[in-house]
Amino acid sequence: MSNLEALDLDYAQLGTTGLQTSELQFGTWRFGKETEEGNVEIDEERAYELLDGYEAAGGRYIDTADIYGGGASERWIGNWLEDRDRHRYTIASKIFWQTREEDPNSRGTNRKNVRQRVDGILDRLDTDYVDVLYIHRWDDQTSAREMMKTLNGLVESGKVNYLGASTLRPNAWKVAKANEIARSEGWEPFTVLQPRYNLVDREIEGDYLEMARSEGLAVCPWSPLGQGFLTGKYSREDGLTGESRAAESSRFEEGYLTEENFDLHDELDAVAEEVDATPAQTALAWLMHRDGVTAPIVGARTVDQLEENLAAAEIDLSDEQVERLTEAKGGPYAGL
Repeated sequence: MSNLEALDLDYAQLGTTGLQTSELQFGTWRFGKETEEGNVEIDEERAYELLDGYEAAGGRYIDTADIYGGGASERWIGNWLEDRDRHRYTIASKIFWQTREEDPNSRGTNRKNVRQRVDGILDRLDTDYVDVLYIHRWDDQTSAREMMKTLNGLVESGKVNYLGASTLRPNAWKVAKANEIARSEGWEPFTVLQPRYNLVDREIEGDYLEMARSEGLAVCPWSPLGQGFLTGKYSREDGLTGESRAAESSRFEEGYLTEENFDLHDELDAVAEEVDATPAQTALAWLMHRDGVTAPIVGARTVDQLEENLAAAEIDLSDEQVERLTEAKGGPYAGL
């Protein structure tokens, strides 16, 4: 744990909220998650070790969701916080996905579901409030006005401090519309965004990031390592021949194991060698250098992986290195 204590993560401004967030946030999506073989990716004991490690490194922003591990993630975080000063930590959770079979009202952002789900979150976390509540996806069945009115009620009641929207890349205009409605009514708007963003997945470059900048919204990307592709664990030879373990997922294979992405990885490896870092650390450092990005969300299965990822905060890339990595993947926004 001593190496983690030496890291001392810095803080970053969380958009216009006035809050200071850790420059690398900790994601707990693997807590209690069962694999297809019936194994648990991160059990309770390991979860506490990881939370201890993140805390030792100066981390104070913990990201979860009510569906992670069927609620286990929130329960374990709540247990871990029991002997700590809750107010020193920023806790974010999310709601959306259906939680009860054959009950369509247990999904989405309708008022009945939102209120019930937030009460469940607070109960599992054993806390009076969450700092940031995200809608995990956009609900086209509930009007933006109804949703924002309901969410505003949670802020006014003190159960939620700030509102966020997760994974709405194609729908930047929906966030802007919802915020326009909220402001016109004097309600709480969305102030934090949580999109997918990494060296490979560049969809948010352009309108999404421009909207976030113009609205003063915090941007806290998930999947900063491209589902593990940017760690260097997949070889070009195995990936392109479909022999890698990841090729079991055709979606992963088609999205990541491509000639273009392996060319990008070659440049990533070159820059990593120049700065004496791992590919994962260098990919995270690139993201932290991107204009408009507030704080990436990192995860880990082991304390060693956590230490490697958090050490990315100490890597200083030159403007030339950032540009090389940015240009390594082509596209209309490669130079932004």
